[in-house]
Amino acid sequence: MPVFENKGVTLNYATFGDSSNPALIFSNSLGTSYHMWQPQIDTLQADYFIICYDTRGHGKSSAPRGPYNLNQLGQDVINLLDHLHLDKVFFCGISMGGITGQWLAINHPDRFHHLMLCNTAAKIGNEIAWTERAQLVREQGLAPIAATAASRWFTEGFISNHPDIVNALSDTLAASSSKGYASCCEALSTADTREQLKDIDVTITVVAGSEDPVTTVADGQYMVDHIPNATLATIEASHISNIEQPEVFNQLVRQYLTY
Repeated sequence: MPVFENKGVTLNYATFGDSSNPALIFSNSLGTSYHMWQPQIDTLQADYFIICYDTRGHGKSSAPRGPYNLNQLGQDVINLLDHLHLDKVFFCGISMGGITGQWLAINHPDRFHHLMLCNTAAKIGNEIAWTERAQLVREQGLAPIAATAASRWFTEGFISNHPDIVNALSDTLAASSSKGYASCCEALSTADTREQLKDIDVTITVVAGSEDPVTTVADGQYMVDHIPNATLATIEASHISNIEQPEVFNQLVRQYLTY
């Protein structure tokens, strides 16, 4: 897979589909890799030129010394788009990728036609919880987090019916970079876009999972209430909605990420 190096970070990325199609970049959640978007890659590459990347500290991207901050996570996306000579694209990010998308919408609205912000919030959790999780991971690794991740990511029904998918994602998390994960936890501890949502000058779709215990429908509604041009779409899923309900999710992408 190609990599892109800039200012001390190496981003692993991949592209799919015809480059003459509308460009769409996906941004992964905490503790996953760009492979989480496989249900979207498989279906949507016929319609879009898809760019997927591993957020710094994740997958095969490097994990430079932390802590990280939201500015860095967002600037990595802009640097990658510049590297690929893409002036303006569609964006879809989930959870951590969704708050990265908020930073992009606030700071670089001219680079995006429309952003889809999924299973996210203007402020995810609280600072103390994130810093405590970062400390736990630095001391004990990712096994304790991976052991309980499925209950935060998916509904009980999905866990029961799709154990292979759930176990593969949990195993990916357990094998991930502890320092990269912890550094991204520290980025999330300080990430807060609530005061800036009103300044977003690009069209936004917020996707919320009806069963999401991490970033709730109320979190999604808050964003829509404070962003001037935003729409809320709900999906019957928990936190990783693109995997739990791939067909519905793909339909939403096609519905909203269009000229």
